Amino acid sequence: MGDVNDLQPYLDTFDSAAGYLDWAAFGPLSPAVRAETLADAELLGSGRRSGIDLVSERSDEARGLVAQVLGCAVDEVVLQPSTTHGLQHAMQGLRGTVIVSAQEFPALRVTARRAQDARGVLSVREIEPVAGIVTADAVAEALDDDVTAVAVSLVDFRTGAVADVREIRERIGDRLLIVDAVQGFGVVDADWDAADVVCGNGYKWLRAGRGTGFARFSDRARERIEPVLSGISGMQGDATSVGVPAPLPTAAAYQVAPADHLAAGRLAAALREVVDAGIPAIAAELRARARAVMELADRYGVPVLTPRDRHAGIVTLQPAPHEAAPLAAALANQGVTVTARGTTIRVAPHVGTGADSFVLLGDALAEVAASRVIIDPAPASLALSEPGSADDAPISLEVVAPPAEAVEAASADDITR
Repeated sequence: MGDVNDLQPYLDTFDSAAGYLDWAAFGPLSPAVRAETLADAELLGSGRRSGIDLVSERSDEARGLVAQVLGCAVDEVVLQPSTTHGLQHAMQGLRGTVIVSAQEFPALRVTARRAQDARGVLSVREIEPVAGIVTADAVAEALDDDVTAVAVSLVDFRTGAVADVREIRERIGDRLLIVDAVQGFGVVDADWDAADVVCGNGYKWLRAGRGTGFARFSDRARERIEPVLSGISGMQGDATSVGVPAPLPTAAAYQVAPADHLAAGRLAAALREVVDAGIPAIAAELRARARAVMELADRYGVPVLTPRDRHAGIVTLQPAPHEAAPLAAALANQGVTVTARGTTIRVAPHVGTGADSFVLLGDALAEVAASRVIIDPAPASLALSEPGSADDAPISLEVVAPPAEAVEAASADDITR
């Protein structure tokens, strides 16, 4: 893994306000993405064919960068308006039985059900893995001869658990593996070649904004998934072709209409930054930030739902039911942006999250911990300090540039997916 200093140019591009810890929901646009958008908009406003053609080339550039990250051929990649659009193409064209977790994000779970109801050639088999985390064992238990595909999120949106796609691939054999990559693309060093279909979007961790979706369909996937939703941009021939032309032989068959070139430009700008910084280094740095969140939660006695051994940037806190609302309120009062669902609070830093954001998070956790001591004394094992003592001060973390040893402590298994 490269030294953290190699990441400094990338870290310097983060300029969002202190307290933003919700990158798993939306990534504020990077400066490069904002600049690219303005430049391309000016070209499209010129009315000159040269400017219009130049912006249209952004789509090929974006596809090439996605292919570079995934380690596949460019003709296996097609741009999409969203992750769900890519998954719809996959599910609508699939036959047989697909395994999906009953607690998966709706982009996978609902899309599969819609395909089942629409065509009658696909059956959805829902599994209930322990804690909702999809493992190779949970998938293997549900396999039989009817199963033709398995669909899973690379990173679970609820817990932040990272799926072992390589082990799942080994257990399912020749069946198709469909991966929703939106919560990990660009920040998890995954074994992408284990998947047959990869769908993602750049509006979270890539900081590219909405409309920047993409999908990869391998040769095996194209052999088995019918391009049911293929439109004018996915057919052979052109607008003057009569009848119903055959779909294209590439991944372009799985598209309805021409790509949004402005969106493609944003995706390309974001991916250039990620590729230049290096995804393995970004992945290791992000895990260090996540561990800092876990350490704060541990200090103030807030249980962590996220697996400690397989996580990316999402850390889900699971406070006692009566503390969930007070903690959410304390975070809001401190200016910390997170996602609160029911009795869980999802905290999602990025590699550019600075120490000021962690101080705000620590202050909110300390506030709830202090209330806990007054209302319901904590067990001695928590070793909570008296308010106002030196030990009660917010943790001072060198988060902008963590010590190299803190990053290098991650094992090879934790870095490589």
